[in-house]
Amino acid sequence: MFAELLQRLTAPAPAELPDTDARLALSALLVRIAKSDGHYDVTEIARIDRILAQRHELSPVDAAKLRADAEKLESEAPDTVRFTRAIKDAVPYEDRTAVIEALWAVVLADGVRDHEEDALLRLTASLLGINDRDSALARQRVEARG
Repeated sequence: MFAELLQRLTAPAPAELPDTDARLALSALLVRIAKSDGHYDVTEIARIDRILAQRHELSPVDAAKLRADAEKLESEAPDTVRFTRAIKDAVPYEDRTAVIEALWAVVLADGVRDHEEDALLRLTASLLGINDRDSALARQRVEARG
């Protein structure tokens, strides 16, 4: 399952991903940002599960299963550059802005903005075609929600 999805993600011209693959790929991005500082803790895991449950209207158990699958995909996924390029090509801009908000929610989950997380989020936002201003506005919206 993951090998086929990875193959589609890294194809020279990726086609639009089916909903289930796009959901998994975007979930893997949340996991990747959470792991970027070397501390993948229960606060971040819980935040990812809540984001997945809300975004995809999943039960807590189904959200946890999706996150577990995303953890596997993230560990096998190529570098972030190719990974996000494929997602950018397959996901509309409006949805990419929502992805940046979700990524900021994970980064801010533990109350600490780590340099590695900031750097990966900046890179990811750029690769997804989201400029620094829109990313900063997304962060501010997340911070306002608490």
